[in-house]
Amino acid sequence: MDNKSKNWTKITELSYTMKLEFAGITDTGSVRSINQDSYYIDPEGKFFIVADGMGGHSGGQEASRIATEVIKTYLFSHWHNSIKSTQLLENALIKANKAILDDQQEHPERSDMGTTAVVAIFRGQKPWCANVGDSRLYRLRDEILEQCTEDQTLVAEAVKSNTITLDQARTHPWRHVLSQCLGREDMGKIDILPLDIQPSDRLLLCSDGLTEELSDSIIASILSSNQDTQTIAQELVDTAKEKGGNDNITVLIVTLEMEK
Repeated sequence: MDNKSKNWTKITELSYTMKLEFAGITDTGSVRSINQDSYYIDPEGKFFIVADGMGGHSGGQEASRIATEVIKTYLFSHWHNSIKSTQLLENALIKANKAILDDQQEHPERSDMGTTAVVAIFRGQKPWCANVGDSRLYRLRDEILEQCTEDQTLVAEAVKSNTITLDQARTHPWRHVLSQCLGREDMGKIDILPLDIQPSDRLLLCSDGLTEELSDSIIASILSSNQDTQTIAQELVDTAKEKGGNDNITVLIVTLEMEK
C-alpha cells in the first residue's frame, strides 16, 4: 500500500459477516534517514502484514520488502486452497524466510539482514495471526488494550523464566535483541494463534518504533477515540514522534463492526 491508506470492506468468509475499516501508515521517525519498515493491507481486508527490517540501511529495507512481498504473494495464490489457515500462515512465513536467505546468498553485502513479521488473516471460520520477532498485534476491547502476540526477544524470554521483571525489561539494554527473525538458517518456532474478535474491537499491528515510545496506556487512550481509523493511526505516529521517534514507526489499525 501507499505510505498512507484507508479503506473498508465486508468479510463474509467467517461464520458471520463483519465490516472492517482499516488504515495504515509508515513513517521514518524523527531520527533515522531510512525507513526499514514495510506493510501491506489487502484491499478486500483479507489479510494485513507489518515487517520491521534490520541489518544496515539497504539490508533491513530489503529484508522487510522481500518478506512483505513473498507473504502477500503466497497468501493471494493459496487463499482458496483447502489448506488450513494455520498451515497457510506457516508456509507463507517459511517462504519469506527462504527468499531472504536466497537474497543473502546473491548479495553478500546484505548477509546480516533480517526482519520481523506479524500477519493477521480473516479466512475460514475465524481469524488467525502469525508472528516472528517483536512486531506486535494488540486488541482493544472496551478501552482495555491486550497484547495478543508474544515478543520473540531474549529479554521477553528472560521475563517468562522470571530471570528479570517486566519493569526491568522495559529499559533493558538488550530488549531489542531478537531470539527469532526471518532471514536465519536456524529460524525456529513461528507463533500462530487464533484471534478472539467481536464487534467494536480494534486491532493494532505495529513495529516497535511505536511501542518503544508509547506506553500501553497511551496507546489504549488514542485507540479508544471515536475518530476514524486513519486519524487514529496518524495520531499514534505523531505522538510517538513527539516522544522521540527514535525508530521507524509503522501502524496498521483494523476497526471491526458487525454488518447490519
